[in-house]
Amino acid sequence: MLILKDQLPLKAKLFSPPPKKPSMREREYLRSPEINAMIRAAKKVGRHGVRDGAIILLMFRHGLRTAELVALKWTQIDLVEGYIEVHRVKHGHDSIHPLRSPEIRALRSLQRDYPDTQYVFVSERKAPLSTRSIRHIIARAGELAGMTFQVHPHQLRHACGYYLAAQGHDTRAIQDYLGHKNIHHTVRYTQMSPQRFESFWMD
Repeated sequence: MLILKDQLPLKAKLFSPPPKKPSMREREYLRSPEINAMIRAAKKVGRHGVRDGAIILLMFRHGLRTAELVALKWTQIDLVEGYIEVHRVKHGHDSIHPLRSPEIRALRSLQRDYPDTQYVFVSERKAPLSTRSIRHIIARAGELAGMTFQVHPHQLRHACGYYLAAQGHDTRAIQDYLGHKNIHHTVRYTQMSPQRFESFWMD
């Protein structure tokens, strides 16, 4: 029997999720040249340029949410074997990612600059950075890099998904890499990939 929304009990109405508001941003992801420009800009400002550049690099390459980044500990990282254990929030699936040379160099620099810390990204007082601090670091780097719109951290996660899809990687592999519980969250990246149409016009 079809039940109209107005006929639902009060309890069901209270716990139904609100409709998602459409984004007012120009786009929800960043392109690789923009991210590289942000990393360069972040490295040149303040006393924590190496740290701030590493934040942008790791958030992009591993599709990290802000909460996942600030909770990242050195026990999750193996610089000898070259991997990082990514612990996902929002009921996402954890995974182990390889670390490449740019990330390993950045992380080694962090170890030298911020020794004897449990968390990877810390303040001068060696306390883990807040999510608010991360938003500020990302927004400032975007502004210094000459972005025409305000940059927010989640755009780096979206940038990771779009980049991997544009490289032609399998949708299931991207799903596992980003820790998506539902593949429908991953499909949006492959739907926007230009690789899908490369063979349409061959002249």
